[in-house]
Amino acid sequence: MNLPADGHKEESTVDHLIVTVFAPDKPGQVEQIAACVADHGGNWLESRMTHMAGQFAGILKIGVPAESHDGLRSALQALSADGIRVQFAEGGVETSAAWKPINMELVGADRPGIVRDVTRLLTEQGVNVERLVTNVEPAPMSSEPLFRAHALLGLPLTLSLDVLQRCLETLADDLMVELTLKAEEQV
Repeated sequence: MNLPADGHKEESTVDHLIVTVFAPDKPGQVEQIAACVADHGGNWLESRMTHMAGQFAGILKIGVPAESHDGLRSALQALSADGIRVQFAEGGVETSAAWKPINMELVGADRPGIVRDVTRLLTEQGVNVERLVTNVEPAPMSSEPLFRAHALLGLPLTLSLDVLQRCLETLADDLMVELTLKAEEQV
């Protein structure tokens, strides 16, 4: 390795890739993606992955040296030969948190429009949905479809939790669902 005149190794810049992956679910999909990232000097930083209806899907954030960026993109795209489809989004600049984290739990009889109605109210209040996990399962006693949602919300610092709670309680009554909010515990 050639060192600059001052004797210090030059730091390479790191790019961030945001990658969405889709594939038929089978063992080894994540390993193929991880090997591709590692083979190109990438660092797997964050991910959310799941299996749903026979499909595997995920989103991940990868740190990659600038000089390896194009090679990694090409290698990830080449995974399509194995049925793994990828899409890329440009990594944006993450702003410092101007919000406080709030956990939301919602449970009620399943019906179309619950997510639309709740997210519309959240948007009107300036609340950002940071994470959302939903599922439908049989209710314990009746086996009727029961909708559950778990969300991490970004509450603007200018909005009180009490105001949001009142708005959501009115909506919950209309939707006939149970809805609870609580501040996320800081670690």
